[in-house]
Amino acid sequence: MGAGDDDTKPASMEVTSSSSSSSSPSPPSVLRSVLLSYAYVGIWMSLSFAVIVYNKYILDPKLYNWPFPITLTMIHMAFCASLAFFLVRVLRVVDVPSSSSSMTRRLYVSSVLPIGALYALSLCFSNSAYIYLSVSFIQMLKALMPVAVYSLAVALRTDAFRRATLLNMLAISAGVAVAAYGEARFDAFGVTLQLLAVAAEATRLVLIQILLTSRGVSLNPITSLYYVAPCCLAFLTVPWYAVELPRLRAAAAGAGLVTSPDVVFVFGTNSVVAFALNLAVFLLVGKTSALTMNVAGVVKDWLLIAFSWTVIKDTVTAVNLAGYGIAFLGVAYYNHAKLQALKAKEAERKAAATSATRPDDDAEAGARLLLRPDNKDAGGDHKN
Repeated sequence: MGAGDDDTKPASMEVTSSSSSSSSPSPPSVLRSVLLSYAYVGIWMSLSFAVIVYNKYILDPKLYNWPFPITLTMIHMAFCASLAFFLVRVLRVVDVPSSSSSMTRRLYVSSVLPIGALYALSLCFSNSAYIYLSVSFIQMLKALMPVAVYSLAVALRTDAFRRATLLNMLAISAGVAVAAYGEARFDAFGVTLQLLAVAAEATRLVLIQILLTSRGVSLNPITSLYYVAPCCLAFLTVPWYAVELPRLRAAAAGAGLVTSPDVVFVFGTNSVVAFALNLAVFLLVGKTSALTMNVAGVVKDWLLIAFSWTVIKDTVTAVNLAGYGIAFLGVAYYNHAKLQALKAKEAERKAAATSATRPDDDAEAGARLLLRPDNKDAGGDHKN
């Protein structure tokens, strides 16, 4: 399913030449690999689902009534930064960043800090949107992420312009527009917050490609939190101090702040689930592929819409579903096109590797031909 399959195939072929019985994977091992892949997908989908619903529960004024999204995001970042430091520096479950990559102070300031600032904006805007919009409608708006990423990538020349992809992006945008038109609880401010979150996250993803990946720096979700979470927390303190701290003080003075005994439990478990989601991403991408996560994310979005409709009792109209259906088809085609491009690239790589080995094979075959005693050309040379 993932990149690991390509790594194991050459080794299996080499062993087959000497002992085919020892190289063939047994059916139980294949079944185990498939079941593990599905398990990783299921764990990631469940945790992603839980984080979204849990955040909605905390922030919604009609539910837990904690309308302080920046504070909630800061709690997450403080918890994630602490645990990431413990996992990297104490338990060493992943490579120590200083030895696994060339992360210098200059690179940190020029690359990680901008990415951390965008991550803070993305989390702040997306969490704030839950106060004003339903879970189902937010998932529909998130379908615009491929549009934002592709548009920025073309503008910054990290991706090529393709007419077919442009038409695909227009179809996704049209579907989201139809879904927004049919939204029963449309809130312009909430939509603006979610669109800003999409823009910030898309910019962050493109900058990761430009500032880190192109320089040979590869970060998994754990080391990403190790680097990004502290600076993200620092960036969040500015809007928190200016916007939410006065509101928190006013709410506390007016007894409008939630102070029930379950506060520690609610925010503690919420932070644990948020960090577990990052671990699940680490497992899913490492054991399968990022494309698998994208495809699973589409399924998760449909499940969230169904949950929002049936359990939270959010209003989902027929126009909503029709519009999101159009966007869904566009996203599905986009993921399919990416998969085909990856397959074509892998086929080219294998073809290049095969052609590179042919001259040696031809030379060896020619040498064997010259050594044959019944070779007439060779015999004629000896006679002369």
